[in-house]
Amino acid sequence: MACDNRNMALLVFVVFLATLQVTVGVVHIVGDATGWTTIGGFNYTAWAASKSFHVGDTIVFNYNTAFHNVMQVGHLSFNSCNVTSPLATYTSGKDSIAIKKTGHYYYLCGVPGHCQSGQKVDIRVPTRASISPSPGGAGMSPSPSPMTSDSGAPGSTPTVIPKSNAPVPSKGLSALVALSLAGFAAFLAV
Repeated sequence: MACDNRNMALLVFVVFLATLQVTVGVVHIVGDATGWTTIGGFNYTAWAASKSFHVGDTIVFNYNTAFHNVMQVGHLSFNSCNVTSPLATYTSGKDSIAIKKTGHYYYLCGVPGHCQSGQKVDIRVPTRASISPSPGGAGMSPSPSPMTSDSGAPGSTPTVIPKSNAPVPSKGLSALVALSLAGFAAFLAV
């Protein structure tokens, strides 16, 4: 009888795991191998248009800190290359920004003349209702306040950093599965 209970518990657990929606995020390197630069006239608009961004993805800006930075700005500031009131400024040279919600995320280089020469990118993260189901998950970095007509939010658009093309599972899901497995193992041990 104890074996039947354990088999039933195993079946319930397997069904539970099957119903979990596995969420993963993709890491997008802005500009791919070119990175974040003005050299070579890279087309960041075309690059962003060729990507699919989702909540849970991460965008990474790689650049030389002696010549560039990254500023997140609102829509109006993006269109006019206005850097006087950025929502956020990044200066590490390897800025990693998690996408935590849908919307537009506007980024540009704040060095004079760089935005005007095309060093800016609009990351568009559509709502689930407007796209087919795709990987998504919880982000890892703080997100800005809710978006208004002149605000943006961190986006993502890089090529997978972990040298493989496999998506990186979200930390929250991994912890949930590990906790579930530990609880199930304890149940079977009884």
